[in-house]
Amino acid sequence: MLCLTITKNEGIPKGSAEMQYAKAVTRIPRSLTTTIMGGNMTEKKAKENTERMNEPIREFQVGDLAVYPAHGVGMIQAIESRVVNGEKHDFYIIKVIENGMVIMIPTRNVESVGLRGIINKKEIPKVYEVMKIRTDGVPAQTWNRRYREYMDKIKTGSLYDVAEVFRDLSLLKLTKDLSFGERKLYDTAQVLLVRELSTAKKTDEETIISELESLFVSDSLEN
Repeated sequence: MLCLTITKNEGIPKGSAEMQYAKAVTRIPRSLTTTIMGGNMTEKKAKENTERMNEPIREFQVGDLAVYPAHGVGMIQAIESRVVNGEKHDFYIIKVIENGMVIMIPTRNVESVGLRGIINKKEIPKVYEVMKIRTDGVPAQTWNRRYREYMDKIKTGSLYDVAEVFRDLSLLKLTKDLSFGERKLYDTAQVLLVRELSTAKKTDEETIISELESLFVSDSLEN
């Protein structure tokens, strides 16, 4: 299965990208494939994938906005064909809006890598509801394990999972100064949320940031 993406911060020279892809895509062990996809597949994720098997693969057009897991909103700049190992493959060329990174994704692997469209505006209230949920605080576990769990959630590409990470770290931030690693995850989750929500709601990012901050005002008063 082709699942590797080629990333470049600038343009993608056809020769070099094709050569890198040809070398990398032929021998990808299953363990590495799992890492690229964003961590070990959970039972829930496996069930979701099974349910999607009979659904048509999502097709994008040039100019469409799409969300790539852990990188956020990008624009489909082109759809190109390349010959790899004697076989012709079509690729989406996506430029991530946040950092300008360019990513090549085989069109037939859209589902497996988690590429999806911008969240539907009707789904946005559910994302906010996730951030309103309050639990008994951060689970008592080592930071390394908690970090892996948060990263796995971010890598799913689900805005609901990203919202959970942002909620937990926002609440933790009210009780102590975040460590470097915690702050980095917090910033990543915030960027992913703000960019997609502002795009979906067709509003500016400052408005979204204010809305997110308002969700934790009562919690800050209690601490």
